[in-house]
Amino acid sequence: MSPPVRSASRAQAGAPRVGHGRPRETEYRPRHPLDLRRTVVFQRHGVNDPTMRVDGAVIWRASRTPEGVATVALRETSPGVVRAAAWGPGAGWALGQVPALCGGRDDPFDFDPSPHPLVVRAHHRNPGLRLGRTDRVFEALASAIFEQKVTGVQAFAAWRRIVTWHGERAPGPTPGPLFAPPSIEGWRRIPSWAWHRAGLEPPQSRTVVRAARRGDAIERSVAGAADGEAVDRVLLSQAGIGPWTSAETRIRALGDADAVSVGDFHLAHHVGYALTGSRTDDDGMLQLLSSWPGHRQRVIRLLAASGVREPRRAPRLHPEDHRDR
Repeated sequence: MSPPVRSASRAQAGAPRVGHGRPRETEYRPRHPLDLRRTVVFQRHGVNDPTMRVDGAVIWRASRTPEGVATVALRETSPGVVRAAAWGPGAGWALGQVPALCGGRDDPFDFDPSPHPLVVRAHHRNPGLRLGRTDRVFEALASAIFEQKVTGVQAFAAWRRIVTWHGERAPGPTPGPLFAPPSIEGWRRIPSWAWHRAGLEPPQSRTVVRAARRGDAIERSVAGAADGEAVDRVLLSQAGIGPWTSAETRIRALGDADAVSVGDFHLAHHVGYALTGSRTDDDGMLQLLSSWPGHRQRVIRLLAASGVREPRRAPRLHPEDHRDR
């Protein structure tokens, strides 16, 4: 019989409270327009992600930094001014990383939207869209592995359960319990029955654990990589990690403006419909995006922000729940 596992809500209720203390604070004044919510909330894994919560105008985010767990709260206090407060042993690192999280290292200034009128309009209407980065490579890699070959609903639910059960309660006066993801060592130690009860399929759980065994080496190699192709070589050398997972990791952890998640179930259809009015496949998508070298991910994000959507043709998939078997 599998060991009993608390539900996510009960686990949250029973998690030990973390003292608040006085936060460390700073202000970030970007030199460019910034849509704070669109840029930062992109990092969320579903609306119930235990690492992030949006409470009115404040975005709360828990993370595991190189200096320890931290919670950061971000709020635009006036046009062009982002106020940040952070709690926990990693507060200093988290505050130092705020500009990157808000897209401060994104460089769109050689971007030319003119090859397509929809991209021109989306670029004009979304001047504050920036590509942020977390600089937490293994966290992004683990979350991408969760999302391999399953629906978003399945992946987000499994992420919520595992992070809540095996992560660390985040500090600060958060509007509800937040949790930082497990450490690399913590990912390695998650027992097999916990993955099953969380609803993650064995191929994905095995890949996370296998990658965690080399997690520190992966992070060092990615940090030393010169460009996206070099990062791909590092990640694709790991068993169970393909181009889609590598691209998703580059997008979230490194803010890669050119990464394209080839192999995504929906992406090629969306890009094709937005740019031509009809679906296409991965090869067709890459051909369409070739008009924007170096900025293909930026175009994908602008197309998402444009609101152009293909009409739904079929009912949503309702995956069967096998966790109690």
